[in-house]
Amino acid sequence: MGDTQWLNDDEMALWQAFLTAGALLDRRVEEQLKAESGLSHVQYEVLVRLSAAEGGELRMSELAGALVTTKSGLTYQITQMEKAGLVRRRSCADDVRGVHAVLTDAGRARLERAAPGHVRVVRDQLIDVLGDDRGRAVREGLEEVVRRLGGG
Repeated sequence: MGDTQWLNDDEMALWQAFLTAGALLDRRVEEQLKAESGLSHVQYEVLVRLSAAEGGELRMSELAGALVTTKSGLTYQITQMEKAGLVRRRSCADDVRGVHAVLTDAGRARLERAAPGHVRVVRDQLIDVLGDDRGRAVREGLEEVVRRLGGG
């Protein structure tokens, strides 16, 4: 404990604000998505990533990495979404172990219905609260954290 550089009051306040804001925002997004579209936040993000991917599909390992989740956690979500007809799986042609998640027409339609409400919540609860200058500073700071942690 002798060499530990403990957080000062301002640093502790930053850390606590980050944790609390992240949890509250995630809860609000989750509530909005469930109420308006029947999707979880993770399921919504799966649809977003697939819709942005070439051909509406991604290898499961790539999708797990993009969502910063475990392969088993993603497999569970994809199974639930597959039952709902939002995605399907297909084998990878060049790797027998590889599996792709593929966005279906129903998944694309659900995303299109869910997106306006989701964007409204994100804008109302984060973007408009921070404004341009603070938002840019927060984004740049968090991008550096992600970079140092080896993400994206």
